[in-house]
Amino acid sequence: MPNLDNLKKQAKLILRWHRERHYPVAAQIRGLLPRFSNIPDSEILAANFKLSDAQEMVARQHGFDTWQALKTGLSATPRRVTPSKATIVCAEPQLFVTDIERSCQFFRDKLGFTLVFSYGDPPYYAQVGRDAARLNLRCVEGPVIESTVRNREELLSVSMTVATADEIKLLFLEFQSAGVTFHQTLKKQPWGAKNFIVKDPDGNLLLFAGPAN
Repeated sequence: MPNLDNLKKQAKLILRWHRERHYPVAAQIRGLLPRFSNIPDSEILAANFKLSDAQEMVARQHGFDTWQALKTGLSATPRRVTPSKATIVCAEPQLFVTDIERSCQFFRDKLGFTLVFSYGDPPYYAQVGRDAARLNLRCVEGPVIESTVRNREELLSVSMTVATADEIKLLFLEFQSAGVTFHQTLKKQPWGAKNFIVKDPDGNLLLFAGPAN
């Protein structure tokens, strides 16, 4: 768990972002503080927001209801040995899309993802998630990769995996029943995997894979 000095700095940074009307922080505030739920970004950024609010956000990020509870938990937690090597705990691939709302709808309605956040009016950046997977969506004016080249070379935008052969089959059948467009249907590969490739509305190729047996 981080030390208290770092958490204090994190809270002050959140407060500064709010004062500077940094839009991404509005979604974080709405997601972590119940009293700000269902309030649009503009109203959150215009609201009275204090250091104690930012400290509560930091506490909730670490599984505590209040800043005081976080401080008590820190004092009761044995100090950990400083690691000798950093560990990367997650990755969030970024997909380039031409219509954020259309893409979010595709991932929700076709692939069973949920909307984690959306920024801008109209939105220009969003994140969708399903289970442990997180995908960032960035709005651009046109295709970044020429479609015929991408299809011919199978230039994947992201790969996602499941744990068992049964799950990859279930996932394929789920997407098939939802009317998803496949670049490649479920296929057993020579290297001992089963996978399929989904094409999103912008032509991004999304690989889903699992064990063959």
